[in-house]
Amino acid sequence: MSPIELIEKLHAKNVVLLAGRLLLSLIFLHEGLQLATHFEGAQKAMAALGVGTPLLLATIALQLGAGLSVALGILARLGAIGLGLFCLMTAGLFHTNFASQNELLHFEKDLAIAGGMFILAVSGAGRLSVDRLLTGLATGAKIDPPVEQHRSVGETSLPV
Repeated sequence: MSPIELIEKLHAKNVVLLAGRLLLSLIFLHEGLQLATHFEGAQKAMAALGVGTPLLLATIALQLGAGLSVALGILARLGAIGLGLFCLMTAGLFHTNFASQNELLHFEKDLAIAGGMFILAVSGAGRLSVDRLLTGLATGAKIDPPVEQHRSVGETSLPV
């Protein structure tokens, strides 16, 4: 049995996608909750950075809404794109003082998280997602259809 066949048989791809979604969304859910539950302090801190209340509210909504979207697999591609773009903007607007090792680290982390979100946006949430469950229930289709063949498996003849 090849490694690809073993991964497909164990559905490891879907378990890894679920774990990755949960890990990626954790920081946004945590930060969104922190901003929401400590709103006055967050409002003062953001004002010092030139961020007004409407943008703070939008940030909280994005972090919680898209964070849940990614974690649960509900429109996860859209949530991942939103959070990836948010990370790129955060890196470029707030973490460009590269003389500070801490700011450089935050810049690099934002870029890394954005990269993970864009990979998720391309790959999708996988089978272990609410979207997949709802789609299966709505269409009456079997929720766990056959695994797609990998490009390296199957017929290899070229069209003539």
